[in-house]
Amino acid sequence: RVVRGAISAAKNRGEDVALFTSSVEQTDEKRAAYAKVFQLYEERLNRANALDFDDLLIKTVKLLRSSPETREKYNSRYKYILVDEYQDTNSLQLALVTFLTEKQQNICVVGDDAQSIYGFRQADIRNILEFEKHFPDAKVILLEQNYRSTQTILDAAHAIIENNVNQKKKKLWTNNDGGERLMYFQATDSDAEGRFVALRIEDHRRRDASKRIAVLYRTNAQSRVFEESLRRLRIDYNIVGGFSFYERAEVKDIVAYLKLALNPADDIALLRVINTPTRGIGKSSLDELILTAQKINGSIWDSITSLTDSQSAYQPSLSPRGRTAVLGFKNTIDKLRAKTEAAADSDKPVSDVVIAAIDDSGYSLMLRTENTDEAEARLENLEELVNAAVDYDRSPEGGLRDFIDHAALTADTDKYDSNAGVTLMTAHSAKGLEFPIVFIVGLEDGIFPHSRSINDAKELEEERRLAYVAITRAEELLYVTHSMRRRVYGEEMAAEPSQFLNELPLESIDDLSRGPSWLSFARGSTKQESKYAVAALRGHTPPPEKPRNLYTGKTYNSSDAIAEFSKKKEGSTGAGGDRIQANKPVLQQETSVDKPLKGFDKLRALASEPVRESRVELDDDGAIIAGSHVRHSKYGKGLVLRREGTGDNVKLTVSFPGFGMKKLIEKFANLQKA
Repeated sequence: RVVRGAISAAKNRGEDVALFTSSVEQTDEKRAAYAKVFQLYEERLNRANALDFDDLLIKTVKLLRSSPETREKYNSRYKYILVDEYQDTNSLQLALVTFLTEKQQNICVVGDDAQSIYGFRQADIRNILEFEKHFPDAKVILLEQNYRSTQTILDAAHAIIENNVNQKKKKLWTNNDGGERLMYFQATDSDAEGRFVALRIEDHRRRDASKRIAVLYRTNAQSRVFEESLRRLRIDYNIVGGFSFYERAEVKDIVAYLKLALNPADDIALLRVINTPTRGIGKSSLDELILTAQKINGSIWDSITSLTDSQSAYQPSLSPRGRTAVLGFKNTIDKLRAKTEAAADSDKPVSDVVIAAIDDSGYSLMLRTENTDEAEARLENLEELVNAAVDYDRSPEGGLRDFIDHAALTADTDKYDSNAGVTLMTAHSAKGLEFPIVFIVGLEDGIFPHSRSINDAKELEEERRLAYVAITRAEELLYVTHSMRRRVYGEEMAAEPSQFLNELPLESIDDLSRGPSWLSFARGSTKQESKYAVAALRGHTPPPEKPRNLYTGKTYNSSDAIAEFSKKKEGSTGAGGDRIQANKPVLQQETSVDKPLKGFDKLRALASEPVRESRVELDDDGAIIAGSHVRHSKYGKGLVLRREGTGDNVKLTVSFPGFGMKKLIEKFANLQKA
């Protein structure tokens, strides 16, 4: 599948075998192997006189490019060319429509650059952004009236997308009612987030069971906590665009390892994983193992163990290579069984055994080696399986057997129900759909926007477009939620509110959180309050006269709000439970401004540095100084914490939510006032 994807991507870039092979560096063994497969694949297609789907485009474009007669023929045949979803076209499709309209120039495309979310499938947003450049005589008609959502929801979507640099400016409006305000909830952890969403859904369904509800998340791995919370309340739901959590192949594989460790006579589990990951155990070796098992009237595992039993009357006849591979598999299972014995009931944490199955089997190494988006998504699912095991360790049942039974029973009940009023899906899968009520969950930096986009301005803009798509799925009511802590591979980690939350119109949001939240402080802070919040965090006494609150509803990246929130959230204790003493730094350690810090540690690290009083008003000449809010093409909006140096040597220390503190040379940073 990975190789097929690499070949398809190459073809969509217009690369044939020769061009793909010539671009492979000698040290890149993986791509060299892909090139060999590409060559064999093309030879087989040619022998079969066949084309694959990508070839239909490539061959057509090549024919039109090389044959003026063919171009003339089809230009005369097709007087008008219509293209839908133009924002999702790639470079080959652009070439195709260009050739087909060479003579007539009669082309009509429909698309929305704000919904271009398939860059990973080779879609090129430049096709729609540069449409007028490709077709200079075309007339552009902005379709800004929306018939689906309330104005409140549209305003929220606009507030997000307007932060993108590369876009066609427009603003949606509607004749629908203004609608309900956005609903915000800050959960203590992901489990609390799941419970909140399930309880709100239960309440909505009780009042009006006919209203369809969607829960949208960034990655499939996030679905588990919501599935289990809904299941506990006996609320039917559907999974769209993927399998339910325990039905996903990688999850079933690891559960099979666990079953096999508990019961090696489970032939079904053994056959599922004996060559997953690939170990060199081919069909002939497997057939021989099965034949020997039949002869001794035992299990396939009995057949395998006979290889090391000199007294056995029957031993499978394997090649030296096959024997080595099978014994390697036996050794893996034996090690896992040793770790499993204590966890069979409830003595050993289930999560330890799950981690061992993922790592010792070579499964995690296999996925990391693939280094693809799909492999990363599968790794995320395995991380979530570990989190499920941690949850089970805390439950009164406990024990590996019960955990396996839970996984099996859950998978059996997760069948599609066409009558279910609740749908769970990724934001990508939701494109083109609409629901009266929508929950967008997991709005944390590193999740949404995804961690892959953090250091890539182009990908970050696509993440923002994906958020726009998610928001505009809602017709009447929109919830946005996030957690303050989230487990990663079973370990609790601080989570930072998504920078996209900072971009929402805060005056249009109702806070449903229990107690002080990020929103309550972000909404109550202003640009001019940063030094007061930071000083308070450091344990220093702020100046006696605090500037009046000038908040007018405009959004901004509020590091000061986060600092103040951190201080009040922890009350009289620090993050680790230690008492915070007045007039003392919160954190006694050095920090690098170039290394992003997790959660509120960014501001605690800043708190350890000596206070340097700075003016927070803008200079008369409009210079960027401490307290200025700026925009960077890669990191988005940020707060300037310090200005040092003069002339061409001015350096700025800027806090960018989701990226940490960055030290930039003003001359080259190309910052703009936000």
